[in-house]
Amino acid sequence: MLVRAFADANGDGSGDFHGLIDKLDYLQWLGVDCLWLPPFFDSPLRDGGYDISDYTSVLDEFGTISDFKRLVAEAHARGVRVIIDLPLNHTSDQHPWFQESRKNPDGPFGDFYVWSDTDEKYQDARIIFVDTEESNWTFDPIRRQFFWHRFFSHQPDLNFENPKVIEAVHDVVKFWLDQGIDGFRADAIPYLFEEEGTNCENLPATHGFLRDLRKMVDENYPGRVIIAEANQPPHDVVEYFGTEEEPECHMAFHFPIMPRLYYALRDQKAAPIIETLRDTRESLPARNGVPSCATTTNSPWRWSPPTSVPPCWAGTPRTRACGPTSVFGGGSPRCWTIPVPRSS
Repeated sequence: MLVRAFADANGDGSGDFHGLIDKLDYLQWLGVDCLWLPPFFDSPLRDGGYDISDYTSVLDEFGTISDFKRLVAEAHARGVRVIIDLPLNHTSDQHPWFQESRKNPDGPFGDFYVWSDTDEKYQDARIIFVDTEESNWTFDPIRRQFFWHRFFSHQPDLNFENPKVIEAVHDVVKFWLDQGIDGFRADAIPYLFEEEGTNCENLPATHGFLRDLRKMVDENYPGRVIIAEANQPPHDVVEYFGTEEEPECHMAFHFPIMPRLYYALRDQKAAPIIETLRDTRESLPARNGVPSCATTTNSPWRWSPPTSVPPCWAGTPRTRACGPTSVFGGGSPRCWTIPVPRSS
């Protein structure tokens, strides 16, 4: 649910929590039983809110923490669950942690991020945003060192080798679970750790972190869900479920199928879809410990209001035909924004 694009209660031109609360009866009537909210935290908004400058504050345009708690309570009263996006791998460079880290290397936050005197480390790690970034390292003129970022250069990666970072991340998770959310999507989860000689993705330490996080959630917040956002091949994604003895995430997004639907349409060949579905099917039985509750979520497109249909949609029969693949391909279908009926 794109809160900013959905319902504006105070007339400032941007959707907010009050507007969403006002439409909960409508959403319940539609049959919606879970709301998934993208980031609404304090942020400079250089990456749609995924660049967080304060994990425990709400951006003014959405409302307040009290408004959010009321949203959760009102949703629960209607049998609607609420999950949120929680980027854990990185923060905004405007976050106080980073500002303190760059100013005081010997201070309490000096080791909260990945710093280096050289930009030659971890050369086997790919650059994700090759259209905007030339390196995974950026030189900071204040600290006079390079900091590591797998995404944009204004999103420095947290240093998960530091136990204090893990403690701080656990505190963030606890904070939002204490507000009543039913779970969260762990964003950019494959990139938490770095190791020389690897591609710095899907490392054993990352799975160790998730096992500990899952244990904490299960013990203190039973019934809440962790969803892995791992844009990886199916045989890597399935590892994020963990095992019955050492579970990690409850669910995981199935990213590879989305672009391959469009590759198939573009090239008029079904091979990309067939190969991905085969890889998915072959990956699951190989993991004897996959929990019975494990599922994947396909994401063939984003639904938007009729007034802002994206160019890639076009409403063609072939594009609409992608829908059944999402529904019957073994995943849980989802939509991003549901248009509100217009008054005459």
